[in-house]
Amino acid sequence: MVEFTDRKHADLPDYRLLRRPTIRGTLGLINVGADVFICVITSASEVANVRPGERVLRIAAVDFYCINRADFDELVGGDAIDDVDGPHSDHFDGVDSRGYAIEHPCTGLKKTLGDGTFYYSFDFDLTTRLQGRYVQNLDRAATFSPSHSQASEDPTPVFYAGNFDDGFMWNSYMIQPLVAFRSQLGIAATKALDDSRILTSAIRGYVSTTIISAGISPIHNPKARLPSTLSLISRLSCRRAGTRFNSRGIDDDGNVANFVETESIFWHPSGLCFSYAQIRGSVPVFWEQATGLPHQQKIQITRSAEATQPAFDKHFEGLELKYSSIHVLNLLSRTRSGEVELTNRYNTHISQCSLNRSVKHGDALEHALLRHSQYDFHAETREMGYEAAGTVRRLIQDQAEGFAYFLADQVQDNVDRPSGATPRVVPILQQEGVFRTNCLDCLDRTNLIQTIISQTALESFLTHRGEQAPSDFWLRHSTLWADNGDALSRIYAGTGALKSSFTRHGKMSLAGALADARKSAARLYINNFADRGRQAIVDTLLGRLVDQSPVKIWDPINDFVSSELSRRAHEYSTSKDISIWVGTFNLNGKGKGEGEDLSTWLCPSVYDTRAMPQVVAVGFQEIVELSPQQIMSTDPARRREWEVAVTQTLNRNAGERNSETYVLLRSSQLVGTALMIFVQASALSSIKNVEGNVKKTGLNGMAGNKGGVGIRNRSIDDHDAVIWLGDFNYRIGLSDEKVRKCIAAGDLATLYQNDQLNIQMVAGHSFQFYVEAKIRFPPTYKYQNGSDDYDISEKARIPAYCDRVLSKGHNLKQNSYNVAALRFSDHRPVYATFQCTVKVEDEKKRESLSKSIYDSRCAEIGQAMDHVQASGQKESQSMDSEFASLPVASAERKRWWLSEGFAARSNVAEEHRDYAPNPQRLSNPFLPSSEPDWVLLSQAPNHRAQHREQKYVGLSPPTQSPNAKDWSSTGSISSPTGHILRKPAPPVPEKPLMLSRFDSPADAAQLSEFSNINAPFPGPQRIEKPNRETHPALPAQPLQPSILSQAQSLSDIPPELPPRSNAIDGSSQPTLIDADDEYSARHIPALKPSRANRD
Repeated sequence: MVEFTDRKHADLPDYRLLRRPTIRGTLGLINVGADVFICVITSASEVANVRPGERVLRIAAVDFYCINRADFDELVGGDAIDDVDGPHSDHFDGVDSRGYAIEHPCTGLKKTLGDGTFYYSFDFDLTTRLQGRYVQNLDRAATFSPSHSQASEDPTPVFYAGNFDDGFMWNSYMIQPLVAFRSQLGIAATKALDDSRILTSAIRGYVSTTIISAGISPIHNPKARLPSTLSLISRLSCRRAGTRFNSRGIDDDGNVANFVETESIFWHPSGLCFSYAQIRGSVPVFWEQATGLPHQQKIQITRSAEATQPAFDKHFEGLELKYSSIHVLNLLSRTRSGEVELTNRYNTHISQCSLNRSVKHGDALEHALLRHSQYDFHAETREMGYEAAGTVRRLIQDQAEGFAYFLADQVQDNVDRPSGATPRVVPILQQEGVFRTNCLDCLDRTNLIQTIISQTALESFLTHRGEQAPSDFWLRHSTLWADNGDALSRIYAGTGALKSSFTRHGKMSLAGALADARKSAARLYINNFADRGRQAIVDTLLGRLVDQSPVKIWDPINDFVSSELSRRAHEYSTSKDISIWVGTFNLNGKGKGEGEDLSTWLCPSVYDTRAMPQVVAVGFQEIVELSPQQIMSTDPARRREWEVAVTQTLNRNAGERNSETYVLLRSSQLVGTALMIFVQASALSSIKNVEGNVKKTGLNGMAGNKGGVGIRNRSIDDHDAVIWLGDFNYRIGLSDEKVRKCIAAGDLATLYQNDQLNIQMVAGHSFQFYVEAKIRFPPTYKYQNGSDDYDISEKARIPAYCDRVLSKGHNLKQNSYNVAALRFSDHRPVYATFQCTVKVEDEKKRESLSKSIYDSRCAEIGQAMDHVQASGQKESQSMDSEFASLPVASAERKRWWLSEGFAARSNVAEEHRDYAPNPQRLSNPFLPSSEPDWVLLSQAPNHRAQHREQKYVGLSPPTQSPNAKDWSSTGSISSPTGHILRKPAPPVPEKPLMLSRFDSPADAAQLSEFSNINAPFPGPQRIEKPNRETHPALPAQPLQPSILSQAQSLSDIPPELPPRSNAIDGSSQPTLIDADDEYSARHIPALKPSRANRD
């Protein structure tokens, strides 16, 4: 159970300080055996500063503290507190009761987490590349902050679990319980927890930054003479993590071994920022490789092609969703055994992959989302050395141009008031594809080729700017990549990377060759003898052991608070109506309409009766001419010009109406498609979690001539209201002549009935659950530029309603739907106005109510605990006072519920040898019965003659004389002279009559007599209780005791026994014989004590 509270409000008299305050963060909670440990970072150093205010720290040491017991408190390192007084100050010397040293259960985890390969940051999401951070968190990524203090003022929480990529967060298993706990806290408590920087997300791989002085910077800017930075971030996936020979190939979820995303980031003090990502990973088929000497490391493919294809497709479909197009660069040999088989299988799966199936449009491979190239690294470099690896450029050059890179630049936020503008960094260009490089281990060859690809991307970026980097810049670039290769190789193979000498210096030296030989020998030892232990530690860290379960945190108070807040939402929230203006305009790519008066479209006459809209959404199509160059690499200049034009028009109209000014909230572009969101300045504080994305669909996703742009809060399905706008390109299913006649006659109903979009929506084939207002304007396409006449050119396009606005949401009410008379394009701009009812939460009221509910619940629990404690004290006192009146504890012959001296066993002794217990007595001794306890042997039914030494099953032998002793616990009889009289041996068992021949009528009659009670004939020394479940017809009567000895003469009939006196009222009652054997007492009902007259 966990509670997050202020330390000054916590009651800590029974706690002691284990460590001085040097904790740098918390990695989470983990179960090891039956104990729960919390992992804290105790030492870290700053290794990178990607951009101003974005620091990265490397973990140098961690400690694990046991939460549920104190046995390991003295086994942690660092600044432990030794001089502690109090009840918990007993010294623990680190040895067990036998004198052996005790090792901390998390020693292996501490060594792994402190080996210098784990990194974290409190300033930004280290698990996501720069381009992804702009999509996830616009406020955090887009705001340029020259100092860390300014960056920390961002209102968006630093630690938001929804943004982190679990595939790269190595402490996701340990931190998840704390993240779940955080999600249940209130606003103030969440902020306090975030500000404490307790929760930490850690990656594994390599992170480093090198300073580029202004003299060697590839970008020359006289106004910015500050140094630039070049950073490299490699994120190793934790989905199929492990060591070299323990983790190969792919799993059923599409995760591959040694999967690494490496990002090169160049930042210039002018605000320009370049980012380029590429990935590496094991060959995505099911294969294994045995350890041993090099000639024994055989490669084995473990699944058929048919069984592998689903996992293969899942792997590349995940990559396509994240990176768009993928180009596979396979460096395996065409001649080496094992590698040839992998290459052939790899090529087979690529050819059958769904991403490689495209519509024939020229060369199909050019338009597929998945392409591959074979580059036999060893064959290419065999003659000319590693310098020949540069020939790989011919395979990647064209694709690298198509993939482009991510680029962001600084712009002015307010174009009308430059003096008060806030510098912002906005994305200009996005990377639209990724190279996936692999060799066998994805270490040495892969790292060298990725260095070349990174350099190619940087050269392309500089060439587009007309810049060129000096050799010193490329030397620093190569050094970063060489260090990256060494770090990743140590994680996977245990040693530094081979060929790192060439990566660093551009040539292979003798010293480098000797170093590679030494590393190969070290790998052989580590892979054969140390990797199994390393793999076990990785599995423990990631929670993959069979008997491992995550730590579960129970927070009942906050669970109750969350439930109450949802139930009482009306107390802190209200409904508010806001107005939204939405417009779409296809600019035809050639016009210069940004200089035109846009007020008839952006500020229609509908505003004369209504207030200015709080939100303005402007969509453009064909904002640039769709040339091949624009399709593959978009120029943002035209979009910026239209941002200025729209902003000026909105603010000029707002000034005329004495209304608030507008600011640009978010803008995104995909080639010619652009979407801009403007809001009134006062509404900025109420808008959060704004996200955007673009999706290419042209040429099967390779090009952006077709596609879409979206700006949203989280995913589309998470919204109460959705508005679609744009050039949908649907046509009217009538002839050109018929359409033009309907337009001239004003018969818009006929046009709408034959509109393709309307038909599709009515049939439920597209835009399900969306609605469109009634169209009261003529078709918006295709006009002749500069006139109101439809197209009369040679193509003679049929007029159509291409430009549309659709909506969905119970809280949306559409007020208008019309066109504007702007004639500089072949389309007419369309606009729509909406009234949207939104829920407005008063965060102060919500927080106050949350605190009130929390305090009230705590008080209730406190009172309940006080009551329980008070009740416990009273109960304890009451029990102490009542102990004296409790009966004596039960013993062998006494039971506490038998009062007034009654024994637990019968102590009645037999005084005459010729009497036997009466088998006709009822089994319940408390029921009244006329049957005596004893009967003469001659009168007992089914008796046999016995001699003097007769024995009764389950009975003690009759007393021989007043001096005879009782049976001892060993079953012996002591004689008056002190000699031990042993129990006589049991008689030889007689054959049951049921199994013998009937030699006489008497035998048959005896069997018939036993058959009458449906019970087997009792053998010697055995009485069996019949099973009434298997014999339901068995009469409810006790079994008769069997007499097991030979018959004797019964000529002497002793007198009848006198009745015994009742202990309660002195009345006479039949007596019982003495019976010490518990077994006999259970099976002979007559031996049970009689208490009929007790009450």
